[in-house]
Amino acid sequence: MADPKGFLTTGREVAETRPVAERVRDWNEVYVPGSLLPIISKQAGRCMDCGIPFCHNGCPLGNLIPEWNDYAYREDWSAAQERLHATNNFPEFTGRLCPAPCESACVLGINQPAVTIKNVEVSIIDKAWDGGDVKPQIPERLSGKTAAVIGSGPAGLAAAQQLTRAGHTVVVYERADRIGGLLRYGIPEFKMEKRHINRRIEQMRAEGTKFRTGIEIGRDLTSTDLRKRFDAVVIAAGATTARDLPVPGRELKGIHQAMEYLPLANKVVEGDFVAPPITAEGKHVVVIGGGDTGADCVGTAHRQGAASVTQLEIMPRPGEERNAGQPWPTFPMLYKVTSAHEEGGERVYSVSTTHFEGDEDGNVQFLHLVEVEFVAGKLTQKPGTERKIPAQLVTLAMGFTGTDVQNGLVAQFGLDLDERGNIARDADFATNVDGVYVAGDAGRGQSLIVWAIAEGRSAARGVDRYLTGASSLPAPIRPTDRSLTV
Repeated sequence: MADPKGFLTTGREVAETRPVAERVRDWNEVYVPGSLLPIISKQAGRCMDCGIPFCHNGCPLGNLIPEWNDYAYREDWSAAQERLHATNNFPEFTGRLCPAPCESACVLGINQPAVTIKNVEVSIIDKAWDGGDVKPQIPERLSGKTAAVIGSGPAGLAAAQQLTRAGHTVVVYERADRIGGLLRYGIPEFKMEKRHINRRIEQMRAEGTKFRTGIEIGRDLTSTDLRKRFDAVVIAAGATTARDLPVPGRELKGIHQAMEYLPLANKVVEGDFVAPPITAEGKHVVVIGGGDTGADCVGTAHRQGAASVTQLEIMPRPGEERNAGQPWPTFPMLYKVTSAHEEGGERVYSVSTTHFEGDEDGNVQFLHLVEVEFVAGKLTQKPGTERKIPAQLVTLAMGFTGTDVQNGLVAQFGLDLDERGNIARDADFATNVDGVYVAGDAGRGQSLIVWAIAEGRSAARGVDRYLTGASSLPAPIRPTDRSLTV
């Protein structure tokens, strides 16, 4: 146990954020650099080393949280990063981007603020990188087997790294111009600076993983070509088919899917554009969708100089405490104020968009909405609550409906889909096609980064066993697992 009295004597402290007026003028991460260093050991000491550590089950990766909390408390950072990497290929990603279901499952959280597991995690890995403890793990010998991974998001990268370390020759195919998937172009720089991806990619290259960008399987390279070249294939293409809003006026200019808008801002940071082709500068911005992607649009609009930002959510505002239907240790749906929300804007709950109104040139100018409520378990419009708000840029952040079937990947491979429109797989993450496996959102549906990494690791075990007849790679989950998280 770290500090036997830590949870009694030490209060919860989290990373300090930079002043709003400062951070909205740049794209750097919102946190004060080094703000965790003076406090993190004591924060790790709040861990109670529970007899049954529910945080393990709250995290799909099965992270050994009490163990690395103990090492962090003792400031044995080398041992802490070893325990952290034992279950998680990319803790610098999860420590910045995961909503931390482990903290919701923390036993201390029953009647006190939970341990700052996420902050401890990111501190351990940042110190490991700074101290040179993160080194390539080059396999001692090669198996002579080859594997292709389609998609370079967290699931694809995790599968690729595990398979490379098992001795297989692995090539990752990415249709974008840079590696990283949604980590690269879906996550704003202020949430995770892309240098974290770049140095992990260099580690993977040193281990032997090969990367091919600008190649879309199904269009630029057929499934037949791929299967001729490789002994196994892992599909980790994500769930990229965005949910649309089929209301009158949807065709007006200025209405975009979030994943049309967000990548352009990231490309400005990468140096591809001086100014983004789609910008919020000087405009009244409306973000439809109250989740994390919507918050990313809010923060991006602030940095682009929007005249106003309004975020709409069709569901009622969540409570600030757990309700009876989401008891500990499940992941509760709570009212959350992200760094983007701290920066300004208005959040409107229980409203539905009825239509858009444009000007004579076909540009969106107003969004018409109506309040809604649950009646007999069904969302119903409230008469007399219609109104319109200014909207010169609208982003749709309402989630995703499944993997992209338009590019021919699913049809060319002859893959079966499940009832939710995801690629079907068995207990080893194998599809109905011999030698073809699926991991991440493509098989699971839109989910959390920790689920993506866990699926990538588990699918890698299935592929390794397929290629060699046995596998010593860890498999943290099964395709049917839902654990205690969302």
